[in-house]
Amino acid sequence: MDFHYQDERFADLQLLRYRLNGFEKLSLRQKRFIYCLAKATLFGRDITFDQNGKYNLLVRRLLELVYTDAPVSRDTDEFRAFEVYLKRVWFSNGIYHHYGSEKFKPDFSPEFLREALLKVDARRLPLGESECFEDLWQVVSRVVFDESFEPKRVNKADGEDLILTSACHFYEGVTQQEAEDFYARMKEANADSMAPQSYGLNSTLVKREDGRIEERVWRADGLYGGAIRHIVFWLRKAAELAGNEHQKAVILLLIKYYESGDLDIFNEYCIEWLREHDSPIDFINGFIEVYGDPLGLKGTWEGLVEYIDEEATHRTQTISRHAQWFEDHSPVDSRFRKPVVKGVSANVICAAMLGGEEYPSTAIGINLPNADWIRAQYGSKSITISNITDAYNKASHGNGFREEFVIDEPTLRLIDKYGDVCDDLHTDLHECLGHGSGQLLPGVDPDALKAYGNTIEEARADLFGLYYIADPKLVELGLTPDGEAYKSQYYTYMMNGLMTQLIRITPGHQIEEAHMRNRALIAHWCYEHGDALRLVKRDGKTYVEITDYEQLRMLIARLLAEVQRIKSEGDLEAARQLVERYAVKVDPLLHQEVLSRYQKLNLAPYKGFINPMLLPVYGSDGEVADIQVYYGESYAHQMLRYSQEYGTLI
Repeated sequence: MDFHYQDERFADLQLLRYRLNGFEKLSLRQKRFIYCLAKATLFGRDITFDQNGKYNLLVRRLLELVYTDAPVSRDTDEFRAFEVYLKRVWFSNGIYHHYGSEKFKPDFSPEFLREALLKVDARRLPLGESECFEDLWQVVSRVVFDESFEPKRVNKADGEDLILTSACHFYEGVTQQEAEDFYARMKEANADSMAPQSYGLNSTLVKREDGRIEERVWRADGLYGGAIRHIVFWLRKAAELAGNEHQKAVILLLIKYYESGDLDIFNEYCIEWLREHDSPIDFINGFIEVYGDPLGLKGTWEGLVEYIDEEATHRTQTISRHAQWFEDHSPVDSRFRKPVVKGVSANVICAAMLGGEEYPSTAIGINLPNADWIRAQYGSKSITISNITDAYNKASHGNGFREEFVIDEPTLRLIDKYGDVCDDLHTDLHECLGHGSGQLLPGVDPDALKAYGNTIEEARADLFGLYYIADPKLVELGLTPDGEAYKSQYYTYMMNGLMTQLIRITPGHQIEEAHMRNRALIAHWCYEHGDALRLVKRDGKTYVEITDYEQLRMLIARLLAEVQRIKSEGDLEAARQLVERYAVKVDPLLHQEVLSRYQKLNLAPYKGFINPMLLPVYGSDGEVADIQVYYGESYAHQMLRYSQEYGTLI
């Protein structure tokens, strides 16, 4: 079939497709290995749905029953609105916006949904033994239609109880103070550990009826066991096809962690996973990133299967080989630099399957593991996902966005010439070196910055990349073509942080998501602390103007030094002041202007992906003879198929 990057569009979303470049050149064993890892990736989907909100799986089940089973007319405004709502729920792994965290507002009526559900065979409804339809409806109608009931998945508003006001399903019956005290006691009891656990990473914190607070661990025989056991099944099959004995041992260690829930074993797994460099195929599978928890402790489940893009990896390997030079020349205080940078590895990869928090919307770069002590002692692995960035680039070229928001033709030509190269390079610097740079002072709690930790960490990595993308060393290493290239990144970054990322904010709302806060923080701080960066009016429109690129780099260096100090010293109050002053507030007049200009372009501000299908081909002997890639599955078909094939928790 002909391959088309762009696919379906609805609400503020557009679906894209990504190609598995070079997959056909892999050996049969490698293809089968990827297939088994892909199955393990797809079986985590229900976990992510439940983590994003305790009612998500129930709502998804009911909406899908209406979509597939209810004999209702599809040629009505109500049904079309219902279909959009369902597709948004699929996209966001729940009823909350994947980026803004606010609950979706349905454009269909409660009467429509109630009547449609009544037309579904009652035996298909998820009713308990003593539950009737009215009990079910009372819950669902409140969850879907009551705007005041659990309105945000993650709340980060200063001064509020972030657990009680967040709908994410990591805590039950506990307050923010109770949760912080619980984990503070746990850390204090293990203060002398040379290999501290990622406390709370793989558990729900629950207050029992007797008032005691306890963790319910996510493991094969515990919470989420129905999904985890399937993940383990396919990991075992993958282990027999691993690229080498060490990679097999890594997978078996992951299985041991899933079966036990033991975070000491998770530490062992992370270290051994870091040491595996020989196989061209790798994976991420587990409870990883903590952005979905307002306290930054609980890991949302995610999965990714990848294989190396050898040609593009030369770029990241050049960066990682010179990691010590970058650390030594960083503009931060020498106390906060690593004397010896260890274990930095970086690859450009092709994604073969996305799952959990990485699907349908995915990152373009990842750096793991997240534990600071492991980074310090053993290093980190970084990836940049080439076939994802390629799909994004092809979808964005020629759509009129740059012409609308970039200040003039010379700057446009600069971005057209260098933009894609510098975007990839900034991602590489952010992931390969930025997250792995610097060190905490002795005795500093890695979680000292609490709710501000994610934003500060992302700002630190972005600032590192911004500072070095302008360094002559990159021209010397052949990573940038000349001394002008970095200006394209400076301009698009500042334009995004000051203006264009506002297209993702609902009018009247503040900035909540950690990456958006990070970009706003950097851009607004630089705007306020120098005259290298301005907002100017031309023909009634606001534009970003950079008058002095060298001065802007010095501002970036100053801010990087301060952000690293905050991180290294665990200065919570300084983090709070920096984030609340520069990263949260939205100018309503500028916001309205940006939204109005963007609306005229008729573009979708958010994009995600439809996974390819990996199809086994069997030979006459009944054995797998090949794995073929099929790109033609529709979004709705894929989502319904995933619910049927990989639905394990409802």
